[in-house]
Amino acid sequence: MKFDYHMHFEKGDYDVDWAKGFFEAAAERGLDEIGISEHSHTFPEFKQLYYDDLILDDSFVGKFQQQWLKSNKFKHTLDDYFEFMEKLKSAGYNAKTGIEVCNFRNQEQVAEILKEYDFDYIIGSIHFIRGWAYDSEEIMAEWNHHTLDDIYEAYTQEIEHMVTSGIYDVLGHPYNIRLYRMIPYFDATPYLERAVAALKKANMCVDVNTGTVYRYPIAEITPYYKFMKLAAKAELPIITSSDAHKPEDCGSYIDEAIDYVKRYGYTQGVMFDKRKRTLVDLG
Repeated sequence: MKFDYHMHFEKGDYDVDWAKGFFEAAAERGLDEIGISEHSHTFPEFKQLYYDDLILDDSFVGKFQQQWLKSNKFKHTLDDYFEFMEKLKSAGYNAKTGIEVCNFRNQEQVAEILKEYDFDYIIGSIHFIRGWAYDSEEIMAEWNHHTLDDIYEAYTQEIEHMVTSGIYDVLGHPYNIRLYRMIPYFDATPYLERAVAALKKANMCVDVNTGTVYRYPIAEITPYYKFMKLAAKAELPIITSSDAHKPEDCGSYIDEAIDYVKRYGYTQGVMFDKRKRTLVDLG
């Protein structure tokens, strides 16, 4: 089986003619199933959490993030999303309904927002480090104001905080803090071990994500090899994903992701339905 559970409609809109491109790319790449995982910043239900957590002052980072929150954000409600997914199904385009939620401090409020919705799976991802959107190219200069060991510590703390909430099925793109080729000069293993232990305790899956292959300078599958070794040893289950933001990227490098995880002994991945897991053979 081949599947891709991490992709977003945000570059287009809730339009069947546009969205069907994801399904066409999936068919061309031989995928058996796809899942959509809209960003939480699509939905006004999460708006206050972003304004509570992000740096929004007059600094370089703050000014950029003020504008970021006003650009193509909070444009559809969760009800709109579920209605559109049903519309796609009625048109013959079947996909699982997921969501990717940022690492908000107030996880109790996240749970309150999500509790009324029947998702197939919920991804939790670290997109901010102490209120800074570290993966934004426009504010890359902020990396110069932090040491890598401080970033690894803060990132790991964010994982530990988020996964203990019990909300999530999957940790999105673990340790993609390598995305701009910021390679640690120290042994990061203690941080990775803490993250793996937290995921194991939370009974969560790992998102094996190819978005960092074709969208960022690091050009590698996330999580990187040191994390994958530890994840395999801990027998953490996995999903495969492209992190597509455009239709043509759906399924990108999924074959490579399957080959990658097989190097660490994985032969199966997880598929979801209404938060229930099924292990399937990969390939």
